[in-house]
Amino acid sequence: MFVAFGSGPLAGRSRSWLVTTCLAVSLALPRLAAADEYHLGSQDKLTVRIAEWQTVEGTFRDWSAVNGEYTVGPAGTLSVPFVGELPAAGKTTAEVAAAIGEALQHKLALSDKPEASVEMAQFRPFYISGEVQNPGQFPYVPDLTVLKAISVAGGIRRTADYGPQLGKDLVTAKGNFDISDDLRVRLIVKRARIDADLAGKTSFDPPKEVEGDPRLPAIVADEMTILNADQKALKLKLEALDDLKGVLQGEIDSLQKKIANQQKQVDLAQQQLASIGPLAQKGLVANARLLDSQQSVTDLQGKILDYETAILTAKQSISKATQDAIDAQNTLSSSLAANRQQTEADLNEAALKANMQKGLIAQATDPATTAAITNDQQPTLLYSLVRAVDGKTSEIAAKEDTPVLPGDVIKIKLAPLASQ
Repeated sequence: MFVAFGSGPLAGRSRSWLVTTCLAVSLALPRLAAADEYHLGSQDKLTVRIAEWQTVEGTFRDWSAVNGEYTVGPAGTLSVPFVGELPAAGKTTAEVAAAIGEALQHKLALSDKPEASVEMAQFRPFYISGEVQNPGQFPYVPDLTVLKAISVAGGIRRTADYGPQLGKDLVTAKGNFDISDDLRVRLIVKRARIDADLAGKTSFDPPKEVEGDPRLPAIVADEMTILNADQKALKLKLEALDDLKGVLQGEIDSLQKKIANQQKQVDLAQQQLASIGPLAQKGLVANARLLDSQQSVTDLQGKILDYETAILTAKQSISKATQDAIDAQNTLSSSLAANRQQTEADLNEAALKANMQKGLIAQATDPATTAAITNDQQPTLLYSLVRAVDGKTSEIAAKEDTPVLPGDVIKIKLAPLASQ
């Protein structure tokens, strides 16, 4: 696990506590390499924690709305609340941590830079196909080599197993390919639906990359149902808040009219009091009547204050309803953004699995494999790694002690007969 801190005014005891905690966690798991050596890629999962030192109060504020686990998407970016899409592929955890802290300070105009820590929660998986007992996807572990990966996949397939196993492999690979391809189509349509939802559209066109697929109409219909449900729920909530604001505004208008009428009564009472005052001083009017007039003026003014307080309360409720409407829209947008990022990651994984199953199908029908079985020969195996570097995929020859990196596809195949 890697932990990286962005720069910021974290000081004294609090900084020591955070460093000590992260160091203890990092020692509990095996290490791949130093944090400044490992470069992130698609499907890597990161744990992000943010703490802000508030100089005036002398306290920390924990950013619970941002803290959590994030996956590097197929485009090589992290989608972080208040930050947006942040480039991550090819960067170290330290660089990502610094970028998050700087982005939060800049976008939110903070006086102090938030302290960000970024840890490796889970490496992207590796894949193995070909002449192993259990080809497929496996969790990556540090210090992995081709030989260790083969052992994780159950070891090399025995020659005696090739005949019956090839038939099983072909059936299994075709079935798994159909499952992965179906998931791929569904995720492509789901991504189009999310994009439409984010744009506030009421419908979307089927993606061209799956145009003509016989499964498309049913999948689009399902996603349209979800799109309509999301927008209907948001619309109903916003309409309810608008109705509430209308009721409150009507109450305010009514109270203002009452205040105007009450003020007229206060003016009349004060005029009466002004006329009684001199008479009371001359003894022509009883003091009790003077006191009654004064009490009447006070009571009327008190009611005006009550009305003004009620207006203030209603205005606060209107402000809250307005904020609730904004929060409802932001919550849906945030949820859709996170859902889209996960959909991209799932789509990338489904595509990799489908390609791997294609390789298994090709291997099961390879003439070299059939010839080796027929001649009862001990096959010679060839190892290679399919690796993506800077967005380009290449296949490199490998040996049993060749290091494997997260995201690699290990291919193990029979050598052509001429090489045996």
